[in-house]
Amino acid sequence: MTFDTIKNNEKKFIMPTYSRFDTALVSGKGATAMDCGGKEYIDFTAGIGVNSLGYCDSKWAQAVAMQAKTLQHTSNLYYSPLQAELASKLCGLSGMSKVFFGNSGAEANECAIKLARKYGTENFGDGHTEIITLKNSFHGRTVTTLAATGQNEFHEYFTPLTGGFKYASPNMESIKKNAGENTCAVMVELIQGEGGVIPLGKEFVKELRGFCTKNKLLLIVDEVQTGVGRTGAFYCYQNYGITPDIVTSAKGLGGGLPIGACLCCGALGDVMGKGSHGSTFGGNPVVCAGALEVLKRVGSKPFLDSVNEKGAYMSEKLQGMAGIASVRGMGLMLGAKPASGSPAQIAAKCAANGLLVLTAKDVLRFLPPLVITKDEIDKGLQILEQTLSSI
Repeated sequence: MTFDTIKNNEKKFIMPTYSRFDTALVSGKGATAMDCGGKEYIDFTAGIGVNSLGYCDSKWAQAVAMQAKTLQHTSNLYYSPLQAELASKLCGLSGMSKVFFGNSGAEANECAIKLARKYGTENFGDGHTEIITLKNSFHGRTVTTLAATGQNEFHEYFTPLTGGFKYASPNMESIKKNAGENTCAVMVELIQGEGGVIPLGKEFVKELRGFCTKNKLLLIVDEVQTGVGRTGAFYCYQNYGITPDIVTSAKGLGGGLPIGACLCCGALGDVMGKGSHGSTFGGNPVVCAGALEVLKRVGSKPFLDSVNEKGAYMSEKLQGMAGIASVRGMGLMLGAKPASGSPAQIAAKCAANGLLVLTAKDVLRFLPPLVITKDEIDKGLQILEQTLSSI
């Protein structure tokens, strides 16, 4: 099928909810993708942080294929060996106690919100359900996770949104100002990805953890984009030296298949009882098989050390580029502010030149596969540098 045919069918039959680049990807290996015309691209996006092991990793593909040939789906009315194994490994790597499996980051965050509100109501009474999130945050596109998102531009056209959220600036003065007798939790991204790859200050995060503990508030950390090795620790909060009460995870956890996970500490393990939550496809055995292969690789210290090393290498190279004004981020989650030209314009030209990059606010956003090699990084950065010099 030609690109024009694909594009015309898309325009005819698919709701126009995405700003697409002029390419149709059909295959890939590692950090290299190929379009329907045979053109190759170095991928600095990993499907927005999803393909943690790159395209079509052989062991991941084998695990998924074998499970698909064995048992592709069962209802959650029955026990699942793969779910139990994945939950055990996730709890071991995260320091959490129990897990709920869904299908996306938005679903994981919905579960976290419900868990916090049920805990608040049961322990402190009706109305103890308000959650503080941060301005410039992003937590999903459902009506409730949109309400949790602290960016007005995402709220337009979709009101009335779910109530019970307050938006604070990333400092303790603002957190304390917004906290009240009905507050049950504070929910944060340690690096605001869609907000522009903006890391929270470590002192603020530690003080926030202490404030929540002292005031019997739950601390929810949204690790949908930062989790599963992306920042050089299995979960980003491990870089900050704190332990949250609830953690949400998705994207890179499945290695390319849809999964969401809401993890909680021991004190919250039995709050969500039978019938309080559910998901038809959550913890699907094929997805769990892929996620288990991801954890087998990403959960090791040598692998995480390699992410930190490659992230530092990439950051240093970016900082040395004439067309880059500044770089921020952690591990292989980086944002580079261009010295001139808009990020959207640069990303489009990069795609035309054979490099896939993302944007977020005023930066080019890089979320390459965690298995990307230095040679692939160099090749991609060379295309970026050439593109910047042409603008």
